[in-house]
Amino acid sequence: MARGWESKSIEVQQDEASRRSAGSGHPATSQERARQQQRRTLELARARAAADLERATTDAHRAMLNRAIADLDDRLGRI
Repeated sequence: MARGWESKSIEVQQDEASRRSAGSGHPATSQERARQQQRRTLELARARAAADLERATTDAHRAMLNRAIADLDDRLGRI
């Protein structure tokens, strides 16, 4: 199980590195950095909720996690 989490972490790190290198080369403004940090926080929260969903055993817990993931997806779509 830890191996899967490490793989996800490495994948997220690689995606983040590719996003940084794909930039236009200009330094990010404080607003851009804040938006990037907010996106990163939401992405991590979504990854955690998805991992918890895989282990959830009760219907109520699964439903709550599905709602949380849907909300996080919505918020990510608005950034």
